[in-house]
Amino acid sequence: MIPAQRQQQILAMIRSNGHVQVSSLSKSFGVSELTIRRDLKYLSDRGLLSRRFGGAVLEKSAKFEIDYSEKISEFKEEKAAIGAKAAELVEDGDIICVNGGSTAVSVVESLLKTNKKITIVTNNVDVVRLLNKDENATVIFTGGVFRAKSRSMSGSLSSPLLQNIWANKSFIGVDGFSIKHGLTVNVYEEALTTQTMIERTTGRVYAVAAGNKINVVCNFKAVDSSKIDAVITDGIGGQILENEPDAPDIIVAD
Repeated sequence: MIPAQRQQQILAMIRSNGHVQVSSLSKSFGVSELTIRRDLKYLSDRGLLSRRFGGAVLEKSAKFEIDYSEKISEFKEEKAAIGAKAAELVEDGDIICVNGGSTAVSVVESLLKTNKKITIVTNNVDVVRLLNKDENATVIFTGGVFRAKSRSMSGSLSSPLLQNIWANKSFIGVDGFSIKHGLTVNVYEEALTTQTMIERTTGRVYAVAAGNKINVVCNFKAVDSSKIDAVITDGIGGQILENEPDAPDIIVAD
């Protein structure tokens, strides 16, 4: 069996059981424990599992916020594809909520390229660099307390504007998405702003996330996974979610 086949089977086993042990995998595949550890490292480096002493688990924990300057340089191609797929789902006249995060910025960038007459409501300050006078889109910023680390505005000051808007669709960036633990972020104030955006959406709510955010659990929950109608993700994210019971619709961005 070639490594790629073995790694896919390891993923299938961990999805089924929630965890695996190096010793049992070594016996099952007839290879050394060192080989199994290499497989687990390969899968962990790609955000597919979290290594534990003696084995690995599917769900990962992200306790600390990553600086925006680091996030924007990661998975650029995947985020661009996710943004393009999101833009295909938007129609003229839509009012759309988009929250903070680098994947959400890719969504706005793709939306602006469509030249559709839409209104984008966002707390994402990095969107400013994408704007020019020729846009057909109207962009409304929520206001709130600016956080340089996330390049976003959040908190209670964002709420009054959002309470006066009904959006047709929302595209929600995440720090973590888990069927069991829901849509989670690392900052409480941003969880509140994201929650309000979702509550003020009459149509479909889309989580937008590369595969490294799937089955990650962060400190603060914005909403249960049941509040998400679909997840727009890359091929890795699609693989992780396809066998999850009660998963929302999965839209894979090629």
